Amino acid sequence: MDDPLSRAIADLETLTNTDTHSAPISEPTLSDLQTLFESDDPESMDRFWDQISSNNISIASLVRSFTETMDSGPTHIALLGSQVYLSILISPKSPVFTLFTPIAFLSLLRSIRLSFKQHRSAGNSGDSIGDDDSAEKGRKGNRKKKGGGGRGRGVSDRFGDNEGGGGGDGGRFDAKALFRVLERLDGVLGRIHLARFPDSLKGLIQTVAEIPVTALEFVENSGSYQRLSDLCFRILNGVLRPEHGDQAATAVEVLKALTPAILLLKSQARVAALRFVTQEMVAAARDSEAVKRAIVYLPRYLANKAPEKAEPRAFAVESIMEAVRVMDVEDQIGFVEYVVKMTQGKSNQRLTAVDLIPMLLMSLMNSTDFNEADGGVHSVQLSCLEAMIQRCSDAVAGIRARALSNLAQIVDFLCGGIGDQTQLERIMGDAGINLKSRINDVLRKRSMDEKAAVRKAALLLIAKSTILLGSSIDEDLLKVMGNACSDQLVSIRKGAMSALSEVCRKFPEERVIFEWLHSVPHLITDNESSIQEECENLFLELVLDRLSRAVCIDGKMTDVEGEIETVIPEEILTLLKGICDPEVIPCLKKICTSLGKKKRLKHVIAAALQSVITASESHWLANSKPIENWTAPPGAWLLLSEVSTFLPKSVSWEFLRHHWRLLDKSQLNSEAHSPLMDVDVDQEHLESEGDSASWAGDRVFLLQTISNVAMELPEVPAAELAHSLLDRIEKFNMHSTEVNAHVKALRTLCKRKVLTVEEGDVLVLKWANRLVSEALGILQAYISESTVSSKASAFLTPPKSTSGNEKKTETSSTLLLQAVTAVYTIGSVVMVCPQVDLKGVNPVLHTIITSDSSDTNMKKLPRPPVSLKQNAPSLYIQSWVTMGKICLADGKLAKSYIPLFVQELEKSDFAALRNNIIFIMADFCVRYTVLIDCYIPKITNCLRDPCEVVRRQTFILLSRLLQRDYVKWRGLLFLRFLLCLVDSSEKIRRLSDFLFGNILKAKAPLLAYNSFVEAIFVLNDCRAHAGHREMQGSRAESKLFSIRGPDDRSRSQRMHIYITLLKQMAPEHLLATFAKLCSEILAAVPDGLLNLNDVTGQSVLQDALQILSSKEIRVLSNRGASTDPTEMDEEGGGADPSIARRRMVAQVAKKSFIQNAVPIFIELKRLLESKKSPLIGCLMECLRVLLKDYKNEIEDILVADKQLQKELIYDMQKYEAAKTKATVSEAINNMQRSKNYVSPLQGRGSSISRLASDPQVRSDLAKQLGSAETVAYAVADVTAAETVKSVLKEVNRGSSTPQLNSISMPKLKSSMGGSLSKGSRPKDVLEDLRRRQTFDTAEEN
Repeated sequence: MDDPLSRAIADLETLTNTDTHSAPISEPTLSDLQTLFESDDPESMDRFWDQISSNNISIASLVRSFTETMDSGPTHIALLGSQVYLSILISPKSPVFTLFTPIAFLSLLRSIRLSFKQHRSAGNSGDSIGDDDSAEKGRKGNRKKKGGGGRGRGVSDRFGDNEGGGGGDGGRFDAKALFRVLERLDGVLGRIHLARFPDSLKGLIQTVAEIPVTALEFVENSGSYQRLSDLCFRILNGVLRPEHGDQAATAVEVLKALTPAILLLKSQARVAALRFVTQEMVAAARDSEAVKRAIVYLPRYLANKAPEKAEPRAFAVESIMEAVRVMDVEDQIGFVEYVVKMTQGKSNQRLTAVDLIPMLLMSLMNSTDFNEADGGVHSVQLSCLEAMIQRCSDAVAGIRARALSNLAQIVDFLCGGIGDQTQLERIMGDAGINLKSRINDVLRKRSMDEKAAVRKAALLLIAKSTILLGSSIDEDLLKVMGNACSDQLVSIRKGAMSALSEVCRKFPEERVIFEWLHSVPHLITDNESSIQEECENLFLELVLDRLSRAVCIDGKMTDVEGEIETVIPEEILTLLKGICDPEVIPCLKKICTSLGKKKRLKHVIAAALQSVITASESHWLANSKPIENWTAPPGAWLLLSEVSTFLPKSVSWEFLRHHWRLLDKSQLNSEAHSPLMDVDVDQEHLESEGDSASWAGDRVFLLQTISNVAMELPEVPAAELAHSLLDRIEKFNMHSTEVNAHVKALRTLCKRKVLTVEEGDVLVLKWANRLVSEALGILQAYISESTVSSKASAFLTPPKSTSGNEKKTETSSTLLLQAVTAVYTIGSVVMVCPQVDLKGVNPVLHTIITSDSSDTNMKKLPRPPVSLKQNAPSLYIQSWVTMGKICLADGKLAKSYIPLFVQELEKSDFAALRNNIIFIMADFCVRYTVLIDCYIPKITNCLRDPCEVVRRQTFILLSRLLQRDYVKWRGLLFLRFLLCLVDSSEKIRRLSDFLFGNILKAKAPLLAYNSFVEAIFVLNDCRAHAGHREMQGSRAESKLFSIRGPDDRSRSQRMHIYITLLKQMAPEHLLATFAKLCSEILAAVPDGLLNLNDVTGQSVLQDALQILSSKEIRVLSNRGASTDPTEMDEEGGGADPSIARRRMVAQVAKKSFIQNAVPIFIELKRLLESKKSPLIGCLMECLRVLLKDYKNEIEDILVADKQLQKELIYDMQKYEAAKTKATVSEAINNMQRSKNYVSPLQGRGSSISRLASDPQVRSDLAKQLGSAETVAYAVADVTAAETVKSVLKEVNRGSSTPQLNSISMPKLKSSMGGSLSKGSRPKDVLEDLRRRQTFDTAEEN
């Protein structure tokens, strides 16, 4: 019995004859059979079948034994049984139709699946499928690690662990067996046609399609995996043959089974599956129309199966595009049309379609066949653009964001990235103008969207669509981009900066440059360092580099006539003019300083600015104009003075000396002028008065430039310049803006041209004392002259006007100008030399600033008999400024004069003086923090100053002090700052939004939470609460910083402040704020702590109810990512910890609302009902909003008050019905207007009835509202209301009523019997209708 055939036959005979039930075949028998059928010996196989027949072994019993072996045996035995079974099937002369049964075949497939499942369950062994050559090495490596703690360097060919009975069945599985099974399975398909066994075919497809995906977990060797996947796809390709059944059904089944692999993330299985579909199945489709149809519908199936998560969806879209590229042009166009229809489907379909459209357009437009198609291609492309524009206004924020960003990608692609809009214009055709206007409208709305991801995507689209929009970009869009540069989110600020810079780069128009300069340079003060760096880069590119190009304009100055724009580019003149704005200058200085410290300022910048100034002068002279009327382009000297600090060697001394002589000469023909004489403080800056002021400004910046390059000046010219400066100062006839520049330049020249520092200090002190002494003499002379004039005119009647009096007036005015300049000079000298002698100056300044004081203590001090405040306001104001500078240098003097400054700040009528004192007090706060701390409330009163400039400067200065911690956010300071959020000035509102949204949110995140409830009482000026009275200060101050009143404007301003604060809070703080509002305001009413008889108490309660019903305070889970899962993917691309925290807080919020808030609401409702308060409506509306998310739990929540429960349910039903009716009515009216249903020849109301009965209209409304039944009721209500309104209008006009059958209403019968005759109008019916004239519809109201 040594022959394997004899042993196998004996065992099989025993199995089939002794057991009543089939038993599994033993492993030795299977091994013998395997040896027999792998020998390929025809004689042995013939002997096998002869002995089967001679021993009466039933083929059916044999099949059952194999089935039992594959079903119940251990993994390696089951696979061995499958291999032998398949070997028998493909052997010559085997009875295939008897041996093959669906049950046995399904058992075979089950054994293959179980082999992978067993390996996955024993995954700790770390074994994997490998090459045959490395099998033994892998086994040795695994024996060293009992229990399979990890994978060895080799790759094992075993599943499970053979030692210790590892694995579920204690057996092992040889990987070679799997390959042999699959190879024989491929061979069986050539002998057996599965058309008669659909279940077997389906099972085979599913099993084989799963193998490449399952094998990813444990196959390390890429060669082994490639061999395995090739076997599987060869089998799948085999089942596509016609003999295995309907090719269309089989192809569909294969593609469905491969869909999980195709939708995988980046993996070998995905690549292999796509290669099989795009190569082998497409090859089969050339001969089979059925297979081709299946491939055509594959992208549609994949599009509907695409996941919602961002990364898997991106891979799904890529897979879809792989399938689309191998399709014919007609099929590709059909798929594009299908995707356009998907944009109207469910949210996941719309999201996938939005991602597919740009990929389709970009991929297919590069296809030659696609571009050579007929004219219908352009209509498809246009419909894609229209669909994308539509989705930019989708209800789901994530879809809106994706649509905007993908539309930006499309526009960028169609414009070629280089400004070529030929393709885009060809696609849009005649609809181009309409599409541009629609894109503009979409950008305007989406740039102000409530969702950050949408705003960011809109800004990206703006940056990419500048070529498309061109100069048609409107002012509103520019303003929106400018405002977005102050957004709370860093990503939005970056996007806005990039978008606005792109517009400025492509279209350097004046309005664009103006908006850019007022938005982007301000970001140099941003908290984010990356934004600061980007701001510097953009300023360097768009301002300094552009100016550098002007370095070559000198060569164009030969006999040039005409406008200056012909010599210097207009955009350069616009840039230079724009940087002169007072709001831009501080940012310009910071940017230049930062760039200079980083050594990023190039010498060509200084050379370019010198060329601009020289070219302007040469152009002026070339046109034969007087040089005394020439001024350099505005901003040129300013920018040169800033960059020369870091580029001193780049500025020519000959250039400076020439222009100094030119500007100094012009001074001889001009008169001194005080900027405080006729200034209008509501202006942004000093208005230029003639050429004198322009020359004065140029001299200031020229002197600053000279100071910056002083070390590079020749010694002799520098000394001459110093003497010239001193002489100019001593004349005291300069413009006040020049004095400080002269003094600083003189100090710089003195200190840099001496050998030691001590010599420089002595030299500066010498001329400083000299100047102060001369200035003091001028002041005393003016006061004496004013005193004499006052005494002389006190005893005389007003004389007639004579030439002598005119001369005296002119002389007095000259003395006043000199006195003002002298006072200003003293202040400038004190700032550069604090050691100067001021013994005689302080009493004179004290005399001037107290000349109009009514204080009894001040009357004891010497004062001039004339009020300088009334007769010389400019001197009075300048004296306060100079006294402030002296106090900064003398701490003892400051301690005495700070109360005077505060007093003058409160009572002064001069806005200019109040503005200057604010600056002085800010400096005092830095230098003498302790002395100023008690006066901070007085300073904050200026936040409500009638002058906008004073309010804005107070806000800016206090904000800086608060950021630097010189002032603390405590007491009423924070509450007073809240009023700036609703200031009448748009600039102050923008600054406030930036402060609260960016700076405070990072620096003091708990400030809004801690002060929220107190803010409600302060803003309403409410003292009707026993626990909130002490924080409001005096009556006058509390009224000044309140927005009390029940009017809509005051309430909307207060709500804007509340919402701004709520947006700064974390979810847990929102929950705590909700609880505080309930306990401290709502519960205070029943407890008697809040008096509702007081109007302010009612306003506080109403505000609290509106806050509780606002969406900003709600922390329910539907406020997070669960409502809009796509938005989370766009922002973070994965799980956000804040989402989990919000959901946790939402659960706590629900429990707190039910246990704590609801009893308070019930008690408050009973009290308000007992008092018949009008606030009961606000309370019910608040409850309706709060309980909207708990519709199914209202009965359990309000179990303590059944009446309230019924009322709320009724109110909710009425609200939903009214909302649905309004939606239906609006939709029908829109359709009516768009489809022109209205006809004056038809009966009233018939057009709406006909439109409402349209099935397509009802279907569209059902999709919008989600319920066909709801739409039916709403449509019936709208139709009935329109019909009744029409009848009433006709009755009121006296016109004849149409027949009832014309308006689809049942006929009426007379109460006396019989029907009404045609055209009759019973008087009782008409009279009844006339009495109902008060019936109005929503449209009439």
